[in-house]
Amino acid sequence: MKLYVVMPVFNEVRTIEEIVARVQSAPFEKEIVIIDDCSTDGTVDLLRKIADQSENIKVFYHDRNRGKGAALRTGVTQVKGDIVIIQDADLEYDPREYPKILEPILDGRADVVYGSRFLGGPHRVMFFWHYVGNQFLTLLSNMLSNVNLTDMETCYKAFRKEVLKDLTLKSDRCGFEPEFTLKVAKRKFRIYEVPISYSGRTYEEGKKINWKDGVAAIFSIIRFRFFD
Repeated sequence: MKLYVVMPVFNEVRTIEEIVARVQSAPFEKEIVIIDDCSTDGTVDLLRKIADQSENIKVFYHDRNRGKGAALRTGVTQVKGDIVIIQDADLEYDPREYPKILEPILDGRADVVYGSRFLGGPHRVMFFWHYVGNQFLTLLSNMLSNVNLTDMETCYKAFRKEVLKDLTLKSDRCGFEPEFTLKVAKRKFRIYEVPISYSGRTYEEGKKINWKDGVAAIFSIIRFRFFD
């Protein structure tokens, strides 16, 4: 089994080397594909160095900032592994949990696995209204897709490469999460959730998501349920 790690990156000069080292330590044969979404803080220089030092890392560079969804679409079009996992570059999610996340797929029980931050794993206590917003988006997505996820917006999504053959992904920015969820639910893929830890960042530490992304996600849920 070969794991294909897709890592979107935007202005993560403080964390990129550490997260790559953590991913490399995960106990699977893997290829890491990093997509830089036109970073301006020195991330690009570090990525060039990282790519030169590792044969299993490929880096793609966007010539303008197109959004996380566009970066993920660039990454998944390059898939050569058996299983794909999405990895943020901000150290909020721990690659040491890959075995737990991949287990339902490797056992043949699941096509898609979500790592849920709300199923009992240790997590840093953070913003109340972010939690409320996340729960609202997950509830709305569940109602319109008839699934019972606890964390639709989680970064950690792993899936068999065959899943991609049935999906045409279109979102450029934060609409990727609801689009992916609604489309895999509509196609009746077997979805599992597993508990994961979560070490969230403050805005001073580099967190980027805001209320506008939440509003955009609502429109994405409606769009991909009724108009796509």
